[in-house]
Amino acid sequence: MSREDFSDTLRVLVATDCHLGYMEKDEIRRHDSFKAFEEICSIAEEKQVDFLLLGGDLFHENKPSRTTLVKAIEILRRHCLNDKPVQFQVVSDQTVNFQNAFGHVNYEDPHFNVGLPVFSIHGNHDDPAGVDNLSAIDILSACNLVNYFGKMVLGGSGVGQISLYPILMKKGSTTVALYGLGNIRDERLNRMFQTPHAVQWMRPEVQEGCDVSDWFNILVLHQNRVKSNPKNAISEHFLPRFLDFIVWGHEHECLIDPQEVSGMGFHITQPGSSVATSLIDGESKPKHVLLLEIKGNQYRPTKIPLTSVRPFEYTEIVLKDEGDIDPNDQNSILEHLDKVVRNLIEKASKNAVNRSEIKLPLVRIKVDYSGFMTINPQRFGQKYVGKVANPQDILIFSKASKKGRSEANIDDSERLRPEELNQQNIEALVAESNLKMEILPVNDLDVALHNFVNKDDKLAFYSCVQYNLQETRGKLAKESDAKKFEEDDLILKERLKDRSTRPTGSSQFLSTGLTSENLTKGSSGIANTSFSDDEDTTQMSGLMPATRGRRGSSTGTTTRGRAKAPTRGRGRGKASSAMKQTTLDSSLGFRQSQRSASAAASASFKSASTIGEDDVDSPSSEEVEPEDFNKLDSTSEDEESTKGKGRKRPATTKRGRGRGSGTSKRGRKNESSSSLNRLLSSKDDDDDEDDEDREKKLNKSQPRVTRNYGALRR
Repeated sequence: MSREDFSDTLRVLVATDCHLGYMEKDEIRRHDSFKAFEEICSIAEEKQVDFLLLGGDLFHENKPSRTTLVKAIEILRRHCLNDKPVQFQVVSDQTVNFQNAFGHVNYEDPHFNVGLPVFSIHGNHDDPAGVDNLSAIDILSACNLVNYFGKMVLGGSGVGQISLYPILMKKGSTTVALYGLGNIRDERLNRMFQTPHAVQWMRPEVQEGCDVSDWFNILVLHQNRVKSNPKNAISEHFLPRFLDFIVWGHEHECLIDPQEVSGMGFHITQPGSSVATSLIDGESKPKHVLLLEIKGNQYRPTKIPLTSVRPFEYTEIVLKDEGDIDPNDQNSILEHLDKVVRNLIEKASKNAVNRSEIKLPLVRIKVDYSGFMTINPQRFGQKYVGKVANPQDILIFSKASKKGRSEANIDDSERLRPEELNQQNIEALVAESNLKMEILPVNDLDVALHNFVNKDDKLAFYSCVQYNLQETRGKLAKESDAKKFEEDDLILKERLKDRSTRPTGSSQFLSTGLTSENLTKGSSGIANTSFSDDEDTTQMSGLMPATRGRRGSSTGTTTRGRAKAPTRGRGRGKASSAMKQTTLDSSLGFRQSQRSASAAASASFKSASTIGEDDVDSPSSEEVEPEDFNKLDSTSEDEESTKGKGRKRPATTKRGRGRGSGTSKRGRKNESSSSLNRLLSSKDDDDDEDDEDREKKLNKSQPRVTRNYGALRR
């Protein structure tokens, strides 16, 4: 490659699923993942790539051990920190691309010499978790060793909404837009792709000399690709057509050669894992990494084999197809299986690339034992200790599924065999058992169990329960508020209806009508002050509304209701028809409870007849004769004279306020008492009995608010 081509070509080494820390407690296989990762970093240095691109699952555990973290940091420091210049630059908004405390690519930090930048997304093993939504890769990012991108915040409502912002890179004339999508639960991401505007792809802006079509678009994602369950995988056709190259993580089978998707216009590479974590056929294929060279809108892939990977040999046999096995002779079965294992060990030694360090191979034989008896896999593997790396699970037994065979014909011992069990999520178990989850949603419980088992999140179930409690409380609060508003509206209408149909009493003071205007005024807090003791009168008088008051005598003067001295009142003159009607009950503290106006009025006057020197607050209607207003005015004057003499009342009703242009008068205590007695004595005996019943009802329905507020004194 010429120097000019080298300056315009972006060289990227692609690897996925390193699974650092896998089998770290196994004496034989504990170093396999670290050796493979160190080889990948060595290849990146040797090939002089511009950066290393990882497709998720860098760590095997969600909370890797300290040993795993230390070894990972050592490898990255050994290969990434040097004084080699970085030949490309990031031209996008780095605070959006890298969501950490620093907000820039690691090689631009002046305190670090980064010669090999590493870009990585998270997978399903090392995805963010916990209160702060942190991943193990965040630790490496804080150490300035890895550029962590593709971390999504699921916003919006319902299934959620994500926006993918690319990392825009430029090297010479080559421009690359690198999109990253960290692992999201496959069921949820599947629904998001099928929901309009749930997944938004941000395109580079048009710049001088660089059109949108000039960018080479790469996507790195970590999701299910196998179509075993369409709802539990991501289809290639969900992805946008403007992409040019896709790096697909999570699938461990090595399909390194880019494959074109028909009708979509992009190619997909699946590098697979660098360490075998499942003893299946797909993992037994040779492991590779991909060297991707990009110039303009063209690319050239080069697959590079990994030589430090432990050899793995896999085969399947059907016992009934073997002619030298007697179904009733267990020794013949053992001899045949021993022969197969020895052949696999020899094959692994011949295929070993690195002869200087021959590793113990992994051997797996899947045996179809239909019509034969089984043997103990652990006892069978004891003779191969020191010859293979997995002596305890060389054999796995299975039976060929027969179409039409009913579930009842399956033996219970066969059903409970460990190798026959497949992992099932809670959703599948609930669907099979026809259960109805009424308290916790199935999806939330499935996620909580997954986090508890795989991520060691001890608060997973607690968080699930608390979240659903808050959701339920919020819904109930909204429903109760709506119902309460409707009930209050109905009660208000019923009381208005009852009041309009109730006949008026013989007392002139009961003739004050409860109109809808007055009721609305009272319920809205315009006249909702309660009666108080004498020491609280001063505080309450300033809070009482100005619309209340007693009309004055025939001259049109009223009093303000304070007993210290003659005060100047606000006058309405003789325009008595402008006074709004109120009820006696509203002046006694007509709150939200909305007591009956007539019962409150009767009870007030009965208490006034018992205690002559107490105040009586009676906002009157315009139907009351002038003689009655004189009587009320004299009562207030009697109150003032009584308080002026220093007498303290143990409990008083609420004082009224009037409006007028005149001044208050004093010294007519006897006249006011006699006038009230004459008025009350004119009632019939039947009315007195009705008043007593109403007073009892009033006393029962009237609550005590605080210790400073008392009931009406009998």
